[in-house]
Amino acid sequence: MKVLVLNCGSSTVKFQLIETDGELIARNEDRFLAKGAVEKIGTTEALIHFQSGDSKPTVTVAEILEHKSAISECLRLLRSGNSPPIRNTEDIGVVGHRVVHGGEEFSGSCLMTDLVVEEIRDCIELAPLHNPHNLKGYQVCRQLLPDIPQVAVFDTAFHQTMPPHAYLYGLPYLLYRRHQIRRYGFHGTSHRFVAYRFRQLFNLQKEAANLITCHLGNGCSICAIEAGRSVDTSMGFTPLEGLVMGSRCGDVDPAIILHVMAKEDLSLHEATTLLNKHSGLYGISGVSGDMRELQQEAASGNLRANLAIEIFAYRVRKYIAAYCGVLGRVDGLIFTGGIGENSPSIRLQSCDRLGFFGIEIDPSANAQMSGREGVVSSESSRVRICVIPTNEELLIARDSVRTVLGIPHLS
Repeated sequence: MKVLVLNCGSSTVKFQLIETDGELIARNEDRFLAKGAVEKIGTTEALIHFQSGDSKPTVTVAEILEHKSAISECLRLLRSGNSPPIRNTEDIGVVGHRVVHGGEEFSGSCLMTDLVVEEIRDCIELAPLHNPHNLKGYQVCRQLLPDIPQVAVFDTAFHQTMPPHAYLYGLPYLLYRRHQIRRYGFHGTSHRFVAYRFRQLFNLQKEAANLITCHLGNGCSICAIEAGRSVDTSMGFTPLEGLVMGSRCGDVDPAIILHVMAKEDLSLHEATTLLNKHSGLYGISGVSGDMRELQQEAASGNLRANLAIEIFAYRVRKYIAAYCGVLGRVDGLIFTGGIGENSPSIRLQSCDRLGFFGIEIDPSANAQMSGREGVVSSESSRVRICVIPTNEELLIARDSVRTVLGIPHLS
């Protein structure tokens, strides 16, 4: 079955076409057919990226003023060329949508019915920057692909297995009852994908694998997974909590925010921007939120860039140690995301001093592992340490197929 995976943002549409079914999923042989993105929607100079199969990627510029035009262009590209990925839109078996927030309503992926769409709308208050645009993609597809089923795959759904003692904050319980103030967690598709891949690699059942998964990129989160179920995660009510990230602050004393707002005379919007756009690695270093640039700066003697890197790795190490306590027994530690997959030095620093928990990295194997799947733990390590590239689009495609065919979802 050919699956069109859509990730719609405020001014972007990212898409992939993936062919998969139950047998291909079991053999890990899903087929990538095409991918692309439309950026700067709403302008006369929108950028249209496209790659079909192994062909050379192309970039063109065109006037794309709204999402319907963007998705129409995506469908046109998929039908273009001498050997197009699809001959017509009827070749698409299902559309899978990334939906950021499912609140407490959704603990798994599901067909997008009128009721489901209304419940996603009810979650807009929890994700005002994302859910409206995710829904826009669905609404456009209803017009352009009216006979093709659509599936919602939620970033938050995997974490709905967290127990109350993990997801509730030390605030008046009334705030949870009235306003759903609780930890939701994000990056669920990534954590779930790499956990499943780990078990597949080592032929393990869910019950035999307690895992700590580290999604480290511009946004970062860590998840404690017990027998296939998320039991805690570092991101909270919003993606701002937890680790230091590219431009997000991560964990801070909440009183700091009130103090800084008073001292600097900041509005609510300005404070939100400070925490999300001007903090984290960028705020500490004053140079960049990109780990690659920071490592170059640090190598050139930039002390603040080096400090930002040290803080980043220190926070990762703290969360790994904390989740060892949450799980009791840890069978695997997984690094994924742009930094987790491609930075041996961050992995090495993040595993430093964790030998007490049976986590010992092999410096030589780790140094050679970049952007590919492999084991980097030492022979004496009680915990398998792995690098597993994430593929959230593939998980969305797999969930979409499972949903329309009635195949049980794998966590």
